Amino acid sequence: MNEIPRVPKIRPTTRVADGVPRLRWTLAEFERLAELGFFTEEDRIELIGGELVPMAPKGNRHELVCGAFHTWLRGNLPAEFDYHPEPGWHADEANYFEPDFLFGPAGFDRTSISPADVLLLVEVAHSSLAFDTTTKAAQYATLGVREYWVVNAVTLATRIHREPSAAGYSQVDILAADERLQALLIQSLALKLADLRL
Repeated sequence: MNEIPRVPKIRPTTRVADGVPRLRWTLAEFERLAELGFFTEEDRIELIGGELVPMAPKGNRHELVCGAFHTWLRGNLPAEFDYHPEPGWHADEANYFEPDFLFGPAGFDRTSISPADVLLLVEVAHSSLAFDTTTKAAQYATLGVREYWVVNAVTLATRIHREPSAAGYSQVDILAADERLQALLIQSLALKLADLRL
């Protein structure tokens, strides 16, 4: 019996990381890999622009800063807002992130909140500082996340990204640890990171 050979379906590629073509994954495929046990519990992986990207190791300083910020938020964030540390956020069909802090209105769904409804995203960066301020910033801007902070875990200087577009964030400011941070969409979220108990 003569069979017509099937032409394999070629997966689309992406060039998010460094311009080298890679297989493009969807969020559904990423979740299916997780269900099948492809990833271990030790694997920390995000889906960024359709690419599976291993997350950088956290380090002690990262954990200290996150813990201190978490403690401050528990005592100071008003009830009309919620935040989730390290949520598994399905931003769209090509992106799954685990930001250090995700903020939204009270009761929001931390796994599937629309990027346009996110009030603030915060990454605390040590070894991932360059990645968080370039690749991740570009992705968050393209998705329409209105405010994104990257806290340098060593110096506590914070890079504040605002006014997102497909071309990136048009407003980027860096504030030192002793300068007052003020969230654009959560006016009551205002603090100096130098005042945190580390």
